[in-house]
Parts: sequence; C-alpha cells; structure tokens
Amino acid sequence: MKFTIVFAGLLGVFLAPVLADYNINISDDGNRAGSGQQSVSVNNEHNVANVDNNNGWNSWNTLWDYENGYAATRLFRKKSCIVHKMNKEVMPSIQALDAMVKEKKLQGKGPEGPPPKGLMFTVNPNKVDDLNKFGKNIASMCHGIPTYMAEEIQGANLFFSSEKCFITNILWVVNISFCGRTVEN
Repeated sequence: MKFTIVFAGLLGVFLAPVLADYNINISDDGNRAGSGQQSVSVNNEHNVANVDNNNGWNSWNTLWDYENGYAATRLFRKKSCIVHKMNKEVMPSIQALDAMVKEKKLQGKGPEGPPPKGLMFTVNPNKVDDLNKFGKNIASMCHGIPTYMAEEIQGANLFFSSEKCFITNILWVVNISFCGRTVEN
C-alpha cells in the first residue's frame, strides 16, 4: 500500500510540469466592466500553449503550436479562426511562457514589468482550404469554421492603421492585432 501511494505521488510530481494549467484575472479595457479572465494551459510534452480569454461577447481562444511554428486565434464573436506564423523573436518560448504564467499567477495582480511587445497582422480575406498544413492541433481547433491566414506587418503601428483591428492581449506579454475586413464589427 505504501509503495502505491509513493508511486502515485512521484507520478504526480513528474506529470505536473508536462500539463500545467493556470487561471489568471486580467484587466481588459474592451469589456465594459473592465475585467476578464484568461486560462492558460501549457503542454510541454506536445509543445503547445493554449490561452482562453473569457470576456463576454469579445471572448477568444488562441493556440500556439511551437512544434509546427504556427498560431491560431478563434474569434467567437466572428465565428472564425485566424492562423499566422509565430514570430519567435517576439513571442516567448514555451518554457518562458510557462515561467511567466507561474509568476503572474503568484502575483495575483496586474502587470508590473515592461510593456507588452506588439505584433500586427493583416488578415487575408480568402478562406484557407487545407487546415492540415498547420498541424493537427490547429486543424482541430479551427475545423468547421471559416479560417483565414494572416501575415505579419513589419514595423507597423496600430495608430496608423486605416483598418479595423481585433486586439488580443496575452498575459501582459504580447499584444497581437489582427486587422482587415474579416475582423471588422
């Protein structure tokens, strides 16, 4: 009996870093009440991070597939998915993201570090035909809904954009703006 309990405890210790799940309260100016919640899951074994942003009508889900180098964001209000290549110079590694999430969870309050990095993408209005080229995780997340490819705009400034943009603020680490006709209200 002691052996079973010790084995189960050791198994938990070894599995915990592989499947980490955190809930973090965030401040979100897009929500009238000024608050929202992000749930973060980091799966080190499969090199995937998932962020759910629950903010009423403006809720979204993003998946970063480090193994395939693509990310996808599902916009619930628009009933669509946007896929883009991951910019590894701006987006944190899965290990850094895992560490940052733990740090933010322990703080229990808003960001106290440097301002988030920003990425801006223009969304191609043509639907993606084959989701499989982005890997099985993104194909599963975006299956059955209109999916669009986005291209990063290098050196872009959100204030100078003439298009409507949907902005995702991920844990005070990265602000990602998706601009184009497919994200307009």
